[in-house]
Amino acid sequence: MEKKNKSKGKKGITLVSLVITIIVLLILAGVAINLAIDEEGLIGKAEEAVESWNRAVGE
Repeated sequence: MEKKNKSKGKKGITLVSLVITIIVLLILAGVAINLAIDEEGLIGKAEEAVESWNRAVGE
């Protein structure tokens, strides 16, 4: 009976580690979205590059 109690706590991940993992992933997703959507982000730079390309080509 005592062996079951000792091994019971070592099974799987804990709720605390799961919550911490989810919080870290949410923070990373927020940073990634902010970098992509911001005016100086990836989307803004891509739109600026398209406009620059169109001006250079003469369309």
